[in-house]
Amino acid sequence: MLLIKNLSKQFGALKAVDDISFEVKDGEIFCIIGPNGAGKTTIIKTTVGLLAPDKGTITVGGKDVVLFPQATKSIIGYIPDDPSVWPGMTGEEFLHFVGTLFGVPEQERMERVKKLLSIFELEGIEKNYFETYSRGNKQKFSILAALLHKPKLLLVDEPVVGLDPLSVRRAKDLFVRLAKDEGVSIFIATHTLSFAQEVADQVGVMDHGRMIARGTVDELRAKAKLHNETTLEDIYLALTGNSFPSA
Repeated sequence: MLLIKNLSKQFGALKAVDDISFEVKDGEIFCIIGPNGAGKTTIIKTTVGLLAPDKGTITVGGKDVVLFPQATKSIIGYIPDDPSVWPGMTGEEFLHFVGTLFGVPEQERMERVKKLLSIFELEGIEKNYFETYSRGNKQKFSILAALLHKPKLLLVDEPVVGLDPLSVRRAKDLFVRLAKDEGVSIFIATHTLSFAQEVADQVGVMDHGRMIARGTVDELRAKAKLHNETTLEDIYLALTGNSFPSA
């Protein structure tokens, strides 16, 4: 569903993404992890069309995102790291607005909105304005908006920032269900390594704009030469050559 070949993106002297290649298969959850500034968000923004690649190609559903921007964006759902909402709009209005942009018919929108609201038990606040919402509730509506048009590829940048523990669990279950039951391909950039360990089929480790390792958690654990009980956090620290200072 998502194929990235030799992607590079530079900002002045900073090479944010340096000759990266990987793929996300149909129905697969691919989590990318790495330190701040590693290039994770740049990959997502380039895939969704907010940035133009300097080098390389990105194809979604077999089509180049630069050559066929409308066709590729029509099958992408995007959840940014900071919810893009309007203070003077209600949650319900926002969902219908996004659905209209993607051409979802009114009756289908009505049915989809009702079903989506139940995922995070948002019934009862959907007619309130965003300016009254907590950071977590804004994030929940941002997640739901990305699902209204039933995307084939979901791009997620820090999915659980601001969510309470129960909502984090619901988000995990939601992503796994979308991938396994509906065949949605999901590409997630996150610093929440426990989240990635629970949901990911594949994990990519980035550092200084490059993909330094990729595979299942077990494959990465073997690459890091760690025992079976080690967490993704331990694996990440070993692969990136980092360790916590002694107390």
